[in-house]
Amino acid sequence: MADGREEKTWPVALYEQDFFLWTKEQAAALRLAKNSNLPLDWENLAEEIERKSDRRELRSQIRRILRHLLKLEATPSVEPRAGWRSTVLDAPTEITDVLRDSPSLRREVDDLIAEQLIVAAELASADLSQHGEPAHAVHALLEKRVFTAEQVIGDWFPDPPA
Repeated sequence: MADGREEKTWPVALYEQDFFLWTKEQAAALRLAKNSNLPLDWENLAEEIERKSDRRELRSQIRRILRHLLKLEATPSVEPRAGWRSTVLDAPTEITDVLRDSPSLRREVDDLIAEQLIVAAELASADLSQHGEPAHAVHALLEKRVFTAEQVIGDWFPDPPA
């Protein structure tokens, strides 16, 4: 460029557009690069190896939301509901940030919800048990409850039990 700045090319441009896709491509290139001259984004690759992946963050936030949605739906308790609702409102913001950096992860949300539901139910049951609440209600929900991506990363809240 005339002003002295280098023009960004692949793989740097992909790194800025879709972090998750970039990591998949870089991992594939690394596996092939042992004895080749494939173009690797060495600087960004080094930085990302040192930090958590966006997929791990997305999984964690989905589990966090499911945990609190299950508690909201399983117990009529009034006292902790505000905190649970606050978590359910806050966590999608974190997910939005992850998906902004790695938009290709959006197609994994449904699978991650299914993957994390049992773990979230175990955590929710343990939380309720610690406070003398009936933990079996969470497991009963699993037989009839399917959470959609819109519910988990949107602003949906279950009705409290009657």
